[in-house]
Amino acid sequence: MKVLVVGANGQIGRHFVKLLSDDPDHTPIAMIRNEEQISFFNSLNVESVLVSLEDSVKDIAGAMNGCDAVVFTAGSGGSTGADKTLLIDLDGAAKTIEAAQQTGTDRFLMVSAIHADRREQWGEEIAPYYVAKHHADNILRSSGLAYTIIRPGALTNDPGTGKIKAGENLERGSIPREDVAVVLYNALTNDHLSAKTFEIVAGDDDIAAALNRL
Repeated sequence: MKVLVVGANGQIGRHFVKLLSDDPDHTPIAMIRNEEQISFFNSLNVESVLVSLEDSVKDIAGAMNGCDAVVFTAGSGGSTGADKTLLIDLDGAAKTIEAAQQTGTDRFLMVSAIHADRREQWGEEIAPYYVAKHHADNILRSSGLAYTIIRPGALTNDPGTGKIKAGENLERGSIPREDVAVVLYNALTNDHLSAKTFEIVAGDDDIAAALNRL
């Protein structure tokens, strides 16, 4: 499967691209936004394309042409303001979904955020981030694509454990970014997870088994 990874230079994205690059059944394409990021992907023998989520739908579709799936792991980051959150996490996701529709790239995995559909759980400080994730998820669900929306808890840089808890409505918790990447890797070809939205935090269940019980 040829997979466009949007946000490939992010921490989840790098873990995920590495997993795909180690699997002879998959060919990752890293979508990145500046040339300084190319060297990491060259070291993995992974092709990269220079396209920003602030570029046009046509540009994003050009990067996606020939792909079987797209994985959206992009985010504006915690140091940006609400304007960039709107442009990247919401409109960037919407443009990527539109590009997938145009190119016939049916499989679409989205990294969202835990409780993105529960407004009462959104703190005022990060409300713009949750607004963006909430509406991006809804756009994807109504797109007609074979989507899977993964909503992780608070992200950490702890080593992955290969163990998670997965469900539709979980209590807040944290999860290593490395484990989120493994969830994406397992979900990519799991037809059982098509048209599903679920939350993940650190837990006691093996990742594959937890996903198959959803």
